[in-house]
Amino acid sequence: MAYFNLLIFVTLIQVSLSAARQLTGSDIDQTQLFQYHNGALLDGKISVNLIWYGKFKPSQRAIISDFVTSMSTTSPKSKVTSPPSVASWWNTIEKYYHHSQKSSSLVLSLGTQILDEKYSLGKSLTSKQLVTLASKGAQKDAINVVLTASDVSVEGFCSSRCGTHGSAPGSIINGVKRSKFAYIWVGNSVTQCAGQCAWPFHQPIYGPQSQPLIAPNNDVGVDGMVINLASLLAGTATNPFGNGYYQGAKKAPLEAASACPGIYGEGAYPGYAGDLLVDPTTGASYNANGVDGRKYLLPALFDPATSACSTLV
Repeated sequence: MAYFNLLIFVTLIQVSLSAARQLTGSDIDQTQLFQYHNGALLDGKISVNLIWYGKFKPSQRAIISDFVTSMSTTSPKSKVTSPPSVASWWNTIEKYYHHSQKSSSLVLSLGTQILDEKYSLGKSLTSKQLVTLASKGAQKDAINVVLTASDVSVEGFCSSRCGTHGSAPGSIINGVKRSKFAYIWVGNSVTQCAGQCAWPFHQPIYGPQSQPLIAPNNDVGVDGMVINLASLLAGTATNPFGNGYYQGAKKAPLEAASACPGIYGEGAYPGYAGDLLVDPTTGASYNANGVDGRKYLLPALFDPATSACSTLV
């Protein structure tokens, strides 16, 4: 079983200097270059199954399920979304397939949703238990996403990670062992460590201090979850099994989004998310439009064609 953490210190230190930060240079050794390691990428039609662990309001579940729906370029709803859109943000991932000379591509869609409101494994989870929960979803042509409520503690949550993605062996059915399946975990940090895992919607615990931004869906915890889920979906697609696209050490890789920490718009610098769009009614900051009038704040993605971090605005 392999997994890769979305490290909070990468998000918080904000080591990047601008939205066009270059990741290559003659003074960097090859292990520090963002590159393809010749492994598999997720491809084909993939369902994103959501496994809700603990108490979530229907309105909170809708924020995240609408985000997943917004990612699909084939969704009728996403086709009428005004730019800049969530779907256009995801289009950057298509460049990874062209860059690796893969003939196939990836199409995501919202799959099934599973509710575990009775905390079947308790309110303190280990990494192994996250895989157990992820295994509840369909494992063929799928990414299973475990979303833990604000009153659930998870091994490493807040101290070293805001979420993780990885792969695990599939279930054995009729004596036949399936291949690996991809999974993601993201926690709601609002009562535990919003300053670490929901920036820029909450004052950071350390580093440059600035006024928190207003969350586009008026939910600091869940809007923060969207940022982390977006980052991990990008990493899952382009480095699902640890030998795809990444920079640095294999066991602690910087991936498509985590290679661009703290960048959400042009002009970003440590403590400043960048020049974002602002909703004139609510004052909320965002950079992507979703289905049904949704607005989201999404991280910059490393563009393999330009070797720079790319933003929507």
